[in-house]
Amino acid sequence: MNKKILVGIAAVLTAIVAFMPIIGKPFAAAFADEPQGLAKTCKSAVLLDANTGTVVFEKNTKDRLQIASMVKIMTLGLAFDEIEKREIPLDTVVRASENAASMGGSQAFLDANADYRLDELLKSIVVASANDSCVAVAEYLYGSVDAFVAAMNDRAAELGMSDTKFVNCTGLPQEGQYSCAADVAVMFKQLMTHDEFYEYAKVWMYDFTHPGGRVTGLTNTNKLIRFYEGCDGGKTGYTDAARSCITVTAKRGDTRLICVAIGAENSKTRNKEVSEMLNYGFANYKTVYAVRKGDVIGEYKVDGGKTDKISVVSGNDCTAFVKNGENGDIAIDVKIGSLNAPVKAGQKVGEIKISVNGKDYSVVDAVADSSCDKKGYKDILDDFISEW
Repeated sequence: MNKKILVGIAAVLTAIVAFMPIIGKPFAAAFADEPQGLAKTCKSAVLLDANTGTVVFEKNTKDRLQIASMVKIMTLGLAFDEIEKREIPLDTVVRASENAASMGGSQAFLDANADYRLDELLKSIVVASANDSCVAVAEYLYGSVDAFVAAMNDRAAELGMSDTKFVNCTGLPQEGQYSCAADVAVMFKQLMTHDEFYEYAKVWMYDFTHPGGRVTGLTNTNKLIRFYEGCDGGKTGYTDAARSCITVTAKRGDTRLICVAIGAENSKTRNKEVSEMLNYGFANYKTVYAVRKGDVIGEYKVDGGKTDKISVVSGNDCTAFVKNGENGDIAIDVKIGSLNAPVKAGQKVGEIKISVNGKDYSVVDAVADSSCDKKGYKDILDDFISEW
């Protein structure tokens, strides 16, 4: 094999590696010109676009590390999922067991065998990282902490979190528990799908009232919601082994970023380095909408329908994450099949294929904006008479 062929093969392999996802299937490849000087002291970190998963910056994202109370990201995500799936009212009363009330570390200081509202327990977890509330919720939803933790690991597997193992639902130090920045970003993105999380995450301080009238003042462990513009959610963590950890999301304009930092020496350094990563992302990149959910794509004929045409709209948002100063060359190709009545509002009737800068980017469902019933005999007769 001559030298030119070898050089060509090497170039192809280099290009393939360069565009492989850095942190696994859930996220897109990072930009080539990765910034320098970010997350200098953190053991591991990642900054990414929340919508597309495009990585802006990464450092040791697959290293298996202890993540302290960021374990509660999965605890909360699983709890919210189960509550929605089972249609459990948030004002449901939960009895705190002696086991729950005995938890150390960050707490809401629950009274053993006292009754608390489910939403208040969840709020105390989001705001103050309450270990006792985690155990109370876990026992209520699954009967035992062990069963809940098994479900946490099952959910991690479903989400493709291959470098994570949960041993408890609190993040308190326990042998065999670990995760990585890439996996933390995955589970945080899933948690972000729940509106209640944002509602609780923006609370700075509040009084947690116990059944007997005793009050515990709780303060948000994520100081960035108050001191970083656009930050509206996050989860912190600290143990001697994990050091200072945080995952946050911040939004400015149409751009929403996720940042994970593990193993900073202290919270001040952690918050500084996360702020620097977010600043870099917002300063250099932006979100551009290719289509927005509900955008009208066009009107299309319906055979045999009571109305001749229906409007077809985009079923979901589709965004592109591009460098500032660029809008991206966005092209849309709409494929609608033949439409035959009846058609139901929201029914998928085709696809919207989107390309950015000449490359296939995404496919969004095209859906009917309204229903169109099938013509009956009377409708056909009326049409005949009107055309006579």
